[in-house]
Amino acid sequence: MNSVDIAKRLKKAMEFYQELGFKYLPVKVEHKCISVKASKMLDSKLRSEVKIPNSPLGELPATTPTTDKESALRALREEIGDCQRCKLCKNRKNIVFGEGSSQAEIMFIGEGPGRDEDIQARPFVGEAGKLLTSLIVKLKLKREEVYIANIVKCRPPNNREPEDDEIAICRSFVERQIEIIKPKVIVSLGKVSAHALLKIKMPISKIRGNFFDYRGIPLMPTFHPAYLLRNKKDKWLTWADMQKVLEKIKN
Repeated sequence: MNSVDIAKRLKKAMEFYQELGFKYLPVKVEHKCISVKASKMLDSKLRSEVKIPNSPLGELPATTPTTDKESALRALREEIGDCQRCKLCKNRKNIVFGEGSSQAEIMFIGEGPGRDEDIQARPFVGEAGKLLTSLIVKLKLKREEVYIANIVKCRPPNNREPEDDEIAICRSFVERQIEIIKPKVIVSLGKVSAHALLKIKMPISKIRGNFFDYRGIPLMPTFHPAYLLRNKKDKWLTWADMQKVLEKIKN
């Protein structure tokens, strides 16, 4: 096999591994097969053609935190599977796992999916979701830069509040999402979320606007977007809460 054939095969291999996310060619080049000078020339040629950053051939890319977190979230979703652990499974159409950035600094947690969320298998996509998205944009963030989840993953019938036994069974999943993502701040939306995470039973009107500790992570309870749709006068209170969240992140 001549040097041209070797170059073509190595180039194809590098392109293949680049598509998989590798930054380096995961093979060892035997310099005894070609001269050191030829090896360096081949290395340079391949890097320029395939756009591989300078680094010794044979070095494998380190696993990044992003990859670790995304893999952990996928594994958790697979563990949940077609969940039949509580009675909410009887009427739901889809499990609504959660979505957003695995590197999110802010994690929003509501109580449970509604009708639109159940249909689309995505959190906060109905009218309340539009309001939440608008709030996120006003914070000069994109929806895909935060993480959004719920205390329970299946829609309660007629959008009722999740019951204690349903929360108890499902809560561990959102707790593990928090553990994986490790946000700088958690924003609990509504009383159900705050009560489930903080294990308190105080009215949301009494606890909102104040930071609580959730396993070393600051947690800000605020009103649920669905409540704000009915009580527009309280939007400014949630906005004030979110200013505190932004300040906490900066500090």
